[in-house]
Amino acid sequence: MTPGSIEIAGIDVGSVTLSEDEVEALVSGTGGRLLRPGDEGWDEAVLIWNAMAAKQPAVILQPTSADEVASAVRFAAEHRLLLSVKGGGHNIAGTSMAPGGVTLDMSRMREVTVDLDARQVHVGAGCKLGEVDAETQKHGLAAVLGFVSETGVAGLTLGGGFGYLTRRYGWTVDALDEVEIVTADGQVRRASRDENADLFWALRGGGGNFGVVTRFTFELFDVGPMVTGGLIAWGAERVDDVLAAYRTLTESAPRELTAVLTIRLAPPAPFLPTEWHGRPIVGVVVCHTGTDAPADLTVLRDLGSPIVDLIVEKPYAAQQAMLDATQPKGMNYYWKTEFIPRISEEFLASFKAGALKVTSPMSQSIMFHLAGALNERSRDDGAMGNRDAGYVTGFAGSWPPADPRGGEHVAWVRESWSAIRSFSTGNYVNFQVADDDPTRTAEAYGRNFERLQRVKAAYDPDNLFRVNRNVVPAG
Repeated sequence: MTPGSIEIAGIDVGSVTLSEDEVEALVSGTGGRLLRPGDEGWDEAVLIWNAMAAKQPAVILQPTSADEVASAVRFAAEHRLLLSVKGGGHNIAGTSMAPGGVTLDMSRMREVTVDLDARQVHVGAGCKLGEVDAETQKHGLAAVLGFVSETGVAGLTLGGGFGYLTRRYGWTVDALDEVEIVTADGQVRRASRDENADLFWALRGGGGNFGVVTRFTFELFDVGPMVTGGLIAWGAERVDDVLAAYRTLTESAPRELTAVLTIRLAPPAPFLPTEWHGRPIVGVVVCHTGTDAPADLTVLRDLGSPIVDLIVEKPYAAQQAMLDATQPKGMNYYWKTEFIPRISEEFLASFKAGALKVTSPMSQSIMFHLAGALNERSRDDGAMGNRDAGYVTGFAGSWPPADPRGGEHVAWVRESWSAIRSFSTGNYVNFQVADDDPTRTAEAYGRNFERLQRVKAAYDPDNLFRVNRNVVPAG
């Protein structure tokens, strides 16, 4: 390499050496901010949520507009550079970082605009969920987003998306009205149900395979600003009672109520009695966006004698952030999850057996109730599919990077997950980990996968956008 050059390693083309002049052309052509290792802001830009999936790009470009993104995409395509896109950096597989390549960091594109007349919100690709909730809740409105406020809107949405409002309104992509996107040819396009409809179909669940989305437009719904939510928990000796009550609750719950069951070791949190710290507990996190919460939660409270009952009336934005502390940035994360249509006795036995063998204080086993609006949409309404899902369930391992028992924690996740796989109707692409093979991605889309490959061939035939859960172009 000559002085002043950088080397950008590719996956299928070896390595490419860019001269200083070419680097300057990249900067001047895009207008974005270019970061190299050691530059101020580099450490923050390269940091992602899952330390287990951390990678180092050669350079990071921070654009501020769709035109700047388009210039960067054209440059990457011309030089055959490995390219990735970072929205919130919250993907568990670490797909926001191009190892040795160019990463587009969208963190400078964070505008949120609420259109009250259209009941829509326009969201920049670098926004996190909490930033959107903060603006929409000023008007008592909400988009169908996730349930951890630090999650990036872009990754959540492009993978399908679900959260506390999914039972009422469907997947996140069911309420996506339009996107602005830069495709592999460097063109800025708009996609909706009426414009570039095939591309829009693929974007609703197909991940980052089809371009760089620079703006999302979502439908808004009347939610908040106050809801009923929080955690109620018992010692794990009550696990059979709580599992039975959870099944009863979710089989009859109105769509305004979403309930998430968790089994874990009690964290050293100030809201839990000290004598319970480190001991196994079973809890239910609820979010009720209707008016009859006390009556609808009777089945849980009739169990009696909880360790804590923290279910109260609170701001919806606070409910959206209540789990943030359980998902700190920089930990190792390893998950295995499945969609299931219903809770059977056989499933409960397998789930409980794995959950009670948890190996890490930060790990947990979950059941997240989803059934409702998503089951009533057309199976052809977006690539996300999975219209038979009733719950998403699985095992979420988490531990500090320095923990020498990392292999044991991974083994717990995999063994517990293996025992529930036979109950699955599919899996969620956003929860796939780096060591999941391509068949796992194909399984996530089922019969939609071949159609995704055809759309990929039309918009990205050379697979420029491949640092993701990749859909290889047809042919």
